[in-house]
Amino acid sequence: MSIEQAYRARIETGALKPDPAQEAVLPALARVARDLARQPEPQRGGWFRKPKPPEPVKGLYLWGGVGRGKSMLMDLLFDEIDLPKARWHFHAFMQRVHADMKTARARGVDDAIAPVAEGLAGELRFLAFDEMQVTDITDAMIVGRLFEKLFAQGVTVVTTSNRVPDDLYKDGLNRQLFVPFIEQLKARMEVVELASATDHRQGRLRGGESWIMPNDSGARAKLDAIWKELTGAEGGEPLTLQVSGREVVLPEYRNGVARSGFHDLCGRPLGAADYLALADRVQVLMIDGIPRLSRSNFNEAKRFVTLVDALYEAKVRLVASAAAEPAYLYLEGEGSFEFERTASRLEEMQADGWGADAA
Repeated sequence: MSIEQAYRARIETGALKPDPAQEAVLPALARVARDLARQPEPQRGGWFRKPKPPEPVKGLYLWGGVGRGKSMLMDLLFDEIDLPKARWHFHAFMQRVHADMKTARARGVDDAIAPVAEGLAGELRFLAFDEMQVTDITDAMIVGRLFEKLFAQGVTVVTTSNRVPDDLYKDGLNRQLFVPFIEQLKARMEVVELASATDHRQGRLRGGESWIMPNDSGARAKLDAIWKELTGAEGGEPLTLQVSGREVVLPEYRNGVARSGFHDLCGRPLGAADYLALADRVQVLMIDGIPRLSRSNFNEAKRFVTLVDALYEAKVRLVASAAAEPAYLYLEGEGSFEFERTASRLEEMQADGWGADAA
């Protein structure tokens, strides 16, 4: 089944709604699949020479707003490719790269990027990324040389992003050193905007579905169903955020949606910087099991207030199971009066379409 056929089949089953902007992108996806199918097999080397890598097929940089269907379209392309392949969230990929470079340095290798790139190229011919976004200076200094070596080894790369390539690492430290990587992306990848006016993810979340009570097996089943509806998968992979030299781990992440238990987020000594980093990386946050708040869990309540503030300012959609409505979560004890503002924000965040104006 071709990419176009797979897309129309989803519309016929009701899994998708017709979107002219998505349909306009299908030829670019089909072109990548077609060119990869025609790409010659890698040559075999002799006794004293390495095989010459194939010329990489021109990849694709698909960018557009949140919830427009970029990851879904990536799914269609990835399923069509019948070659050694891998798909990563970009930040998870960079975490693997850092770990592999550390291993290479431990072996005494001077240029740790080279063996990492060679290892990847030996495994793959097609590499797909969700949500390319470079915010860390260390990543910014690595990706240019890494991708240059991957392209030289014949690896074809396709990525989604919320940003046009020229806005990657915008206002970052020493950005002038990063600009050649942007030019490399534009030379090696077709840049296509998914210019849809519809945030399909917003259409799947209605206010009554975003705050589920009480905390029981039924609530968890509802959250499981919402997760599958938003991500198209049963589960996700952990996402590790690097914040001021420490790691903040979200247990499940896929396609811009993260899921965590209340204790994982508010029962640990996290602060504003951690929650701001979280809000910068996700579009929807799902929290299981928000309890009633009181003087007995005052520290957790304070962290929850800070978390909600970060989500509210960043227009991140919140989906949660909770012991009570926001106005009745924190009725007594120190901080209950101040929580009224948080309860008001939580009520506002449940409104249909809230956050739809986010970039």
